[in-house]
Amino acid sequence: MHPVVKGLFQGDRRSLARAISIVDDNEPDSRVILRQIFSKTGNAKTVGFTGAAGVGKSSLIEKLVPLFQNLGYKIAILAVDPTSPITGGAILGDRVRMQTTMDDQNVFVRSLASRGALGGISRSIRNVIRILDAAGYSLIIVESVGAGQVEVQISNVVNITAVVFSPQTGDSIQAIKAGLTEIGDLYIINKGELDGSTSLYNSIRDLIGDTPRKPLVIKTSAKIGNGLKDVALNIDKLLRIKADNRDLEKRMLEFELRDMVLNMVEERVSAMFNEDSRYRGFVEKIVKKELDPYQAAEQLASVVLR
Repeated sequence: MHPVVKGLFQGDRRSLARAISIVDDNEPDSRVILRQIFSKTGNAKTVGFTGAAGVGKSSLIEKLVPLFQNLGYKIAILAVDPTSPITGGAILGDRVRMQTTMDDQNVFVRSLASRGALGGISRSIRNVIRILDAAGYSLIIVESVGAGQVEVQISNVVNITAVVFSPQTGDSIQAIKAGLTEIGDLYIINKGELDGSTSLYNSIRDLIGDTPRKPLVIKTSAKIGNGLKDVALNIDKLLRIKADNRDLEKRMLEFELRDMVLNMVEERVSAMFNEDSRYRGFVEKIVKKELDPYQAAEQLASVVLR
């Protein structure tokens, strides 16, 4: 057994952190670790929090943690922060915003960089969830990048999705049009102490709550504590319903397998762009008007995918 896996099963937090780093960085040992823990996974429940930047996701999660603990959950939090397309770095600021939770030794908090992945999540997120699951965490909370309408892939990674809005989101009708309104199991209007929160709550409840899915819409204030218990209890109820749904589990695995294949293809194509002189040859042909870009792309694709 890999020493990191042995430490992970023994509850060693340093081994847990190291296992996550190995998998997140796609180091050579990552596949060994994942193979050795896979049979021990599938027990944790997962909930994702998504929404535009500034709606208060981090503050809301921090206030919900003790309520989830009272419900018997051992909690881990994964906060995904955006990666700079220029430097490749990430601020990883949620660790600062969740300082009280960071000080709780019974809660594991880890920031991950999105590394350019679409949909507000990290490419390694599913396997990091598996590591936390194998380490004995029963509720894994994922906070995705505040990236607006593209931030919908999280629903393919977690059991249930909570979409967070606030009066600061902007025009309520524009918020309702966003793609986020199609993925939520629960909609939370946060910062309920601010002007406009009731109007936003009523608009979203009328236009989303009456759809065939009938998702819950709850108004909260992480700042003053209103509505938090209602959120925690309803998430717990939804998790107990959906976490044992085998059709949902199968759908999540189908998306994972598809994403893995697409990532492998992308890596192969990127390697060709960097190393294969044929790519530069096609560029020269386009410059000389011997090929148009569509012809060049079709021919390159046939080379890569054959």
